[in-house]
Amino acid sequence: MKIGIDARMYGSQQAGLGRYVEQLVLGLVEQDKENEYILFAKDPSLILPLSRGGNFKIVKVNIPWYSWQEQIKFKKIIDQEKIDLMHFPHWNVPLLYNKPFVVTVHDLIMYHYPRQEASTHGPVVYWLKDLVHRIVLRHAVRRAQKIIVTCEFTKQDINQTLGVPLEKMVVSYQAPFERNKEQGVRSKNELERFKINKPYVLYVGNAYPHKNLAGLLKAWKIFEEKYSGDYQLVLVGKNNFFYQKILCHCEELQSDEAITVKQGIATPCSGRARNDSVIFTDYLSDSDLVEVYQHASLYVFPSLYEGFGLPPLEAQQYNVPVVSSSASCLPEILGESVLYFDPNNYEQMADVINIGLTDENIRFELQKNAKENLQRFSWDKLVKETVRVYLSCSKGF
Repeated sequence: MKIGIDARMYGSQQAGLGRYVEQLVLGLVEQDKENEYILFAKDPSLILPLSRGGNFKIVKVNIPWYSWQEQIKFKKIIDQEKIDLMHFPHWNVPLLYNKPFVVTVHDLIMYHYPRQEASTHGPVVYWLKDLVHRIVLRHAVRRAQKIIVTCEFTKQDINQTLGVPLEKMVVSYQAPFERNKEQGVRSKNELERFKINKPYVLYVGNAYPHKNLAGLLKAWKIFEEKYSGDYQLVLVGKNNFFYQKILCHCEELQSDEAITVKQGIATPCSGRARNDSVIFTDYLSDSDLVEVYQHASLYVFPSLYEGFGLPPLEAQQYNVPVVSSSASCLPEILGESVLYFDPNNYEQMADVINIGLTDENIRFELQKNAKENLQRFSWDKLVKETVRVYLSCSKGF
């Protein structure tokens, strides 16, 4: 078959979706020498070496996702390549695209957390964009030959929310990204360049409202008041509107001291000291991220809704004990390898953080269970499952 893949989100800078596309493409290069692949990429230089594989061709597509150009121009570019099957790794499928395709749906956040505060647009523009996104998503799941989903929870969610038959969907688990751990083998003192100078609890990810960082900050305040001020909370993510909003909102901290974002550190807007207990690092390179993972005392994941939940698994790769929200798919993915809390119960979250930091027997059990849990996830397995989906669709040609 001649298979097209929308690889415009390829790469680590695009967070979870980018990693998914990257690892899928790299795996296909290694495993599939039979089918021909057309990769539609915004920056071909990122994946140019792959074109030497013989059965891979890269087509430059400098079209933003979620744009009108995506709906009109991208379809024409795909049609020019005369492919047999297209794989859209996200739901943003051109409405007029009527050839066979597979789509990956990672979650239904837009249905369960449709909040304007998750957007930088005003209410009218937000409402219109949300409406269009729902139309595009419904079209994608209705017209797709097969739908790849990242967990059983999302499969059931799509069935119940959008009425998609269960047999049309295939569950394929993702896996944590394996960074070069040697890159992060440095002195713990080097963390001081981020103003990290105490044992710390780590969160890595974005600050969208459903990630519940506002709740985490409330729980952290309770933790400090109830248990200890001898730890820091380290937040790692790309500095954008959502992080600015979280870290500058004094009400979220139940305090009259707001927090302002600065490169490498979050400090009180009022100028009064809070012993630098909340650190914001901004986006980190892979080598810096390895270092921050390796020296963390605990990883916390307060999310209200996830389609998979990669960051806790990444933390477990570095033998970091994890405490996590019990919401959505997280019990399915994390099993018995973490301590759970109700993400809406901030006192409970603080209590569980304290247990995860101080109970050595529980920490040992979490680390042991994490090693077993990680065996369930493999990018090689995901690639093989994806190729099987492609081949199952070929029967309809």
